[in-house]
Amino acid sequence: MPNQIQSSNVTKKYDLAERTAKLGEEVIKFAGRLPQTPINRPLISQVVRSGTSIGANYMEADGAESKKDFQHKISLCKKESKETMHWFRMIAQANPDKKEVCRDIWREAHELALIFSAIVKKKEKVENLDFSH
Repeated sequence: MPNQIQSSNVTKKYDLAERTAKLGEEVIKFAGRLPQTPINRPLISQVVRSGTSIGANYMEADGAESKKDFQHKISLCKKESKETMHWFRMIAQANPDKKEVCRDIWREAHELALIFSAIVKKKEKVENLDFSH
C-alpha cells in the first residue's frame, strides 16, 4: 500500500485507510453509549456524520481520478477531522463524565487533521514549483 511504511510494528500507524476507519468505529461505539438526551441527540448525529466521513473521504481520495480530485478529497478529510474535534468538545461539555474518552478521540481526530494538513500543504507546494527558469 502506498501510504504504509513496511515495518510490521509501524504499518498500522501510517495506514490512513485503517486509521480513519478505526476512528469512525470508535465514534460509532462512543456515540452508542451516550445517553439520548435532548442535548446529546443532535451532537451524536453531527459527530457520527463527521467522524465517519473522514474515512469515506479518504477512500475517495485514494481512488481519485486526478490530482485536483485528490487534493479536494484530502481537504475534505481535513475539514471533517476538524469538525469532529469541535463536536467532541461540545459532547465533553454536555457530558462531563465522558471528558476523558472525548479527549482521547479528539486527539486522534486532531492528529489526522494535522496529517491531512501536511498532505494538502505538500501537494500545494509541489504544484506551485516554477520550473520555467
